[in-house]
Amino acid sequence: MRGFTIASTLATAAVAAAGRDPCPDKDGRYTISAPGIKAQFIPYGATLTNLFVKDKNGEDVDVVLGYDEVDYYPVDPSHPVYNAIPGRYVNRIGGGNYTIGDEMYFTEKNDGDNTLHSGTNNWSFRDWQVEDFTEDSITFSIHDASNSSLGMLGAVDATVTYSVEGSTWKIYMEATSPQNQTPLMLTQHTYFNLDAYKDPSTDKIWDHTLYMPYSERYLIAGQDAVPTGEIGTAEPGSINDFASQPGLRLGHAEDDPAFPGNCGADGACEGYNGYFLIDGAPEDAVVVSLASEFSGISADLRTDQAGVVIYSCNWFDGTGELKSTQGLADRTTVGRSSRIGRIAVRERRRWIWGKS
Repeated sequence: MRGFTIASTLATAAVAAAGRDPCPDKDGRYTISAPGIKAQFIPYGATLTNLFVKDKNGEDVDVVLGYDEVDYYPVDPSHPVYNAIPGRYVNRIGGGNYTIGDEMYFTEKNDGDNTLHSGTNNWSFRDWQVEDFTEDSITFSIHDASNSSLGMLGAVDATVTYSVEGSTWKIYMEATSPQNQTPLMLTQHTYFNLDAYKDPSTDKIWDHTLYMPYSERYLIAGQDAVPTGEIGTAEPGSINDFASQPGLRLGHAEDDPAFPGNCGADGACEGYNGYFLIDGAPEDAVVVSLASEFSGISADLRTDQAGVVIYSCNWFDGTGELKSTQGLADRTTVGRSSRIGRIAVRERRRWIWGKS
């Protein structure tokens, strides 16, 4: 099994004084690399477009979703937030409002009665600035003016530094609001498929294995995926159990009658779209391990955050094209998600907001 590591931290990122000329490749991507790993980015959304790692045969495999043409990211009407940074507040704000002190603020309702990722002008829709660029790292920055996302008051300045070293992809994020108290929660919204859709036996991700040894507990959510305030505990063998033993298939519970609807939407959301708490993990411990026997690739996550979201992308409509680095001759699109989710997204964040 060939592995790579994702290290995600909300911390101050030091920017090197001298770097490469901040110009992209001919195809519009900024490329950083280290032995065994290559990552490519664009300023739109501070987006990761490609992540190449070695499979069990020593071949390069692109393990994240995206588009071949960088110009399509800003115009795709579905805007699935492919490997970008939404903000200033990721995930949902229940009811489209929040309270700080005695003041209630109202946010854009772009997900039913709720606000998702701060609304339709969140940071994944915007061009970030390239602040520094070296052979193995790149730093993006964004200035978010007050109320540029409805109800998000006070200016925010944020940076993200991506770097690669050995077999590790590191993500350092920082955001400050010097004027106002404001909701802040960041993530790298990555879509993984460690087979790159090349396994001829399946186009799904259910045969990947998932292990989260410190995440027996999870936030119970309603049909709209907003946490209710309750905390559940996954018993061994239950649908949400990925803590009891290593090597559990991501789809180990797909035949359970309760699996359809496990993530809400009155039964239309099969699979996962929930927040798992990280309890008692030692410093620098691996808190999530995702692996594929087919490709021989494993991905380990280390983070300083309090939880992780597992999302199996149930709302893809079957029309999205795979990159030319992925799929097979007769498999060129991301399969229709109303059957079973295909990809895992792991989000590093603080506890997500139900209603405050």
